[in-house]
Amino acid sequence: MSQFGYKSLGFGSGGGLAPIDVDFLLVAGGGSGSSNYHAGGAGAGGYRTSFPGGTKVTIQGGANTITVGTGGTGNNSPYAPGNNGGDSTIATVNGNFTSAGGGAGRHTGAPAEIGQGGSGGGGFYTGAGEGNFPPTAPPQGKDGGAPANGPPTPSFPNGGGGGGAANSPNTTAGGNGSSNSITGSSVTRAGGGAGGGQGGSRTGGSGGGGTGASSSNQQGGNGQNGTGGGGGGGMHTNGQGGSGGNGIAIIRGPANASFSVSPPSNSVASDPGYKLATFNVSGTLTYEGGA
Repeated sequence: MSQFGYKSLGFGSGGGLAPIDVDFLLVAGGGSGSSNYHAGGAGAGGYRTSFPGGTKVTIQGGANTITVGTGGTGNNSPYAPGNNGGDSTIATVNGNFTSAGGGAGRHTGAPAEIGQGGSGGGGFYTGAGEGNFPPTAPPQGKDGGAPANGPPTPSFPNGGGGGGAANSPNTTAGGNGSSNSITGSSVTRAGGGAGGGQGGSRTGGSGGGGTGASSSNQQGGNGQNGTGGGGGGGMHTNGQGGSGGNGIAIIRGPANASFSVSPPSNSVASDPGYKLATFNVSGTLTYEGGA
């Protein structure tokens, strides 16, 4: 079945090959953390999957474009918000299927810095970024966390953690990502970045979230590439926010399907039960028949 609920029976552009339905895991790039005294951590990239048991997408015979979102770049300017991560997409017979880039870590409470994205960026003094934006079903991510008080004193707030695929943080730590076994092994991806602040421990969310800075002029940790993890918040004037991790796209088709990928940094693997195409960078998936 396709993501629109029906089986595609027409012919694609690959020499008369009919389209096929495939499982997928699609993670966008994580946002980057904020740079300021109470820096918000960034949200993880949007996380969407059909595996196991969800609605598949339909790709055409021949070439199909796959876009892997890059992580948001940490901002070198003092007291600056982060940047959103890039979207990831799969070109299907019904148009692009998209996961949204992670929301930037917030710097102020201004409406223009709301940190919306696949998962939302962490807050600064007040508020937090909205996750699952634009909305998908099931949700592609969670909201960012609001700032938390202390240490060293209750009047000195820490930046909120960025949201992850699995949960919104209730502390300065990043929200946790989600695990998936589409490759045959369980891997956790799309963890949120931790917020920055003075003192204490600031842990990124499981699944590649960056750590938050805990001393003046310290940089936030980067999100992990291949997971869409959010960058951690920096601390003080020269403590820029960590960059977000690049996303990933994984396509799982029938074992007898013939796939090729480009560029060579992407890969195809065979298993007795399925064929797996993994995209670490944007490229092309060519379905050559066999299924």
